[in-house]
Formats: sequence, structure tokens, C-alpha cells
Amino acid sequence: MDAVPLAAPSDSQERATGPAAARTDDYLLVGGGLQNALIALALLEQRPSTRLTLIEREERLGGNHTWCFHAGDVPAEARSWIEPLVVRRWPRHEVRFPRHQRRLEQEYCALTSARLHEVVSERVRRSAHARIVTAAVRATAPGLVTLDDGTCRRAQLVIDARGPLSVPGDPPRAYQKFLGLELKLSEPSAPEIPLLMDATVEQLDGFRFIYLLPLAPDRVLLEDTYYSDNPELDRAALTRRILDDARRRGLGVQCTLREESGVLPLPTRSALPAACSGLIRAGYAGGLFHPTTGYSLPVALRFALYLASTSPAGASGERHARWLEGHARQVRYALWLNRLLFDAFAPEQRYHVLERFYRLPEATIRRFYALETTSLDRARILCGRPPSGFSLSRLLSRGTVA
Repeated sequence: MDAVPLAAPSDSQERATGPAAARTDDYLLVGGGLQNALIALALLEQRPSTRLTLIEREERLGGNHTWCFHAGDVPAEARSWIEPLVVRRWPRHEVRFPRHQRRLEQEYCALTSARLHEVVSERVRRSAHARIVTAAVRATAPGLVTLDDGTCRRAQLVIDARGPLSVPGDPPRAYQKFLGLELKLSEPSAPEIPLLMDATVEQLDGFRFIYLLPLAPDRVLLEDTYYSDNPELDRAALTRRILDDARRRGLGVQCTLREESGVLPLPTRSALPAACSGLIRAGYAGGLFHPTTGYSLPVALRFALYLASTSPAGASGERHARWLEGHARQVRYALWLNRLLFDAFAPEQRYHVLERFYRLPEATIRRFYALETTSLDRARILCGRPPSGFSLSRLLSRGTVA
């Protein structure tokens, strides 16, 4: 994806310099990743007179990421302003395991950092009361953000969505890590639909799978992903594996256009940050992501819509605590599944859990990824004969059921 250059600073885009700013905003959004980008778009859509400042230390918003989601994750009221973010959509996708292969008839969508930067920057530029500031942040507090140069900026509500800074709760002992290469192909040979999970590859360093997104007939994103007990990412080795995998699939590689990688600590026991009037932790540091899959867009979107549905004064404190409790009910179940995945199965046996999961009804699978499971969904996921490789003695020895 071609880079979208940041425009020269203007009324809506500036570098933080000089003495403390006099302006008091409704919202100060700290961190220019997916979470605050969606919050900015939701607020400007539903509350166009909102005074907001989005602070990002880099020149571009969104970092270097590709985010994917199921079309059903987006409620009707958000579709008009989510649609411009989408760079590609597919009517279906598939998964492959040693003893199970399935095509799922669910629309799948992708957005990129480049598109996120382009859309949010343009939307802020068109607003009379919003701006993007390029600056590093020293500290956040209720109603106050202190920049590295000592400048203080004030707002009714501060949303701190920098991250991932640290995993909430206990020190991490489980990780999702990946290296992805966007590859230009020598001929238009990309598959027609995404392959979300190919676990027929050799199982190394935990549960391993290949993720393949066909971005164009001659361009693919190929990722080598691991659910591992350690955070080490051997880029050279993974690059070789990805290029070998491309050849195995008959994809002639002309060149590598872009690389993205990540090491996401997966919580197994966690507490969401306490609600605080005037300051909300969001994004990864706020626990607003799927603890098992790492998917962030569905939860980030729901939180953005929640903020846009109320005033900045009413969004934090007790009301935020109630919103968090609804999210926490879903999180607690996902954390229990993480403990089962990492504690009840030897690393090379973990793929059996996902192989069994992908035999469930499609609606259950989508709701799980969106962190919107019902009681029936949760029962379906856990009930029945355990997947191959399940070890009760291993589970007990690691203290998971205590």
C-alpha cells in the first residue's frame, strides 16, 4: 500500500511547540492508533461540533498495521464512516487444519494504516474544531496531558490509548507473535479469498499457522503466526519460512513491498483498569481488545460508539464502569480459554483446539471473534469431548483451575 504523506501543519494539524496551550478541548485523544482514530471519526460523525485534539508522536497515524474484521462486526450506525477505511473486502474466507478444512460464508474486510491515516487526517481537516498534534506525551492525568516539552493541554476527558505499553494484570506468559510480508507477485496468481488460518504447516514454537490475504491479483500479505510461550521473534527465520511457503503455494515472488510484525502478550489473568473521572485508558493498555485472538477493531468500534453516544462529562466515572463490566464479562471467558489453550495442551498440540473450534456454527465463530458470545455460544465452545491433546494433569500442575 502506497504511503500517504502527512500534510504540512495547518489549523487542524500542527507540531506542539511553545508555551502551554490556552485552548480547553472536550476530548484529548492520546495516541494515533486504531482506537483513537475510530473515536475521532465517531465523535466527528455524531457530534460535529466536538472540540478534540488527537496527539500522536509519529508523523503518521496508525503505525504499520493491517486490521481485519467480519462485516457483521459493524453496526448499521457506523457503516457510513467505516466504509471509507476499507481497502478490500471478500465475500467469504477459509481455514485449513490437518483433519478439517472449511469455507465460511462470512464477508471479511481489511483496512490498513495508510488508509486510516488518509481518512482520519482528511476528516479532521474538514472539521472546524478538531486537530492533530504531532508530539510525544510525558504524562496523562484526569483532564490533563503533559507533553515532553512541558506543554500542558486540558480537556473535559482524556482518552489514553497508547499501546501496547504493557499487558494488564499478571506478567505475560503467553504471546501471539507474527511476521508478515506484503509480496508483489511475478504474475496475477493470488487466491480469490483469504486463508485466515492454515495450520497444516509444521507446528513450531507453539500453535503455528499461515495467514494469507489476497490484496490484489498480483499482491498478497503472507503472515507466519505463533501462539507461543515466549516473545522471541526470529525475523530472518520467519522471512525464510514465509518465502518458502509462497513457493509451496505456487506464488512467484517478484519483491517484498512491506513488512509488518507484532508480539502481543496475551493475558491469562487480568484486571481491567479502574474507571476514573476525566481519564480513560483505552486500546490495548485499557484491555479493549480480544484477549485470545488479538482482534481489536470490534471492541474498539463499540467503545468509540459508546463515547459518541454521551457527553465527555458523562462518559467516564460510573457510566464507564458499567460499560466496562459488560466488556469484562466477555473478557473473563476469553481469559479462561487462554489458560486452557496454554496450560492444558503441549505447545505442538494447541492446533487441535482451533481445529475443533472451527467445526462450530458460523454465527458462533463470528461472535467469538467480535467478543460478543452468548451463553449458548460459550457452552458450545466448551461442551463435548475435549480436543485431542488435552491433558488434565498438565492443567492441574500449572494451577489453572485453582
